[in-house]
Amino acid sequence: MPRLQADADPTLWVPVTESLGFRGRRHRKAAIRMLLNQANAALGTSTGTDGRARPGSGVAAWAMSQAAPFLMRRAAGRVLVWVWKADAELVVAMAQVQEATNDLRAARAMMPMEYDDTQSFRSAYLGVGEKLEMALPPDQRTPPFATYTWDTGTHFVTVTAVCSDRERFGTVIGAVDDLARTVRVVDDLTVGEAPGVLRIEPTN
Repeated sequence: MPRLQADADPTLWVPVTESLGFRGRRHRKAAIRMLLNQANAALGTSTGTDGRARPGSGVAAWAMSQAAPFLMRRAAGRVLVWVWKADAELVVAMAQVQEATNDLRAARAMMPMEYDDTQSFRSAYLGVGEKLEMALPPDQRTPPFATYTWDTGTHFVTVTAVCSDRERFGTVIGAVDDLARTVRVVDDLTVGEAPGVLRIEPTN
C-alpha cells in the first residue's frame, strides 16, 4: 500500500502524526479543539443556550488528542497531519492517500459547483495537480481552507489545510503551498517484486 512522506519546515510546522503520549500533546489538543469548534459552527451548534460562543469541549479534545496518534499509526503512513507551530489553533494541515475507487471518483464528481474553481498546482514529486483555495467561503460558518489533489491513476493524494481565522489565512497560505509541494508517495515493494522496473521522478 502506498505511503506518504513530506518535508515539513520544522520552524513552521509541528507533526501530529508521529507524536505519542505527552510528546506533542499540547499541539494535538489545540488542533483538535480548533477542528471541533469549526465542526460545531458548521452544524450550527457553536453557541449555547445563553447565546455565548461555545468552545470545543476540552474533555473531547483531550480524548481525541490521545486517540489520534494511534489512529494515525494504524493508517500506516496513509495520513500525515501538522499544526502551525506559532499557533496550533490557527492552521491544521492533513495529507492523505486513498485508493481511487469508482465510488470515490463518483463522489468527487458530485461535489458542489464551487469546488470546480480550481487552478493547476505543480509538485516536483507528484506532477501537476489541482488546488482549490477558499479564502472566503460563501457560508460564514465555513472556515477558510485550501485543498490540493493529485490523481495518480490508482490513488488520490490530497492535502487539506483549514484555518480558523479568515483575516490571517492569506498570511499562511504560502507556507501551506510549500508544504503541499513536499508531499510524495512511497510504495512498499516486496523484494523481487516487479524486477527490472526503473522509477524516474517527474521533472519540474
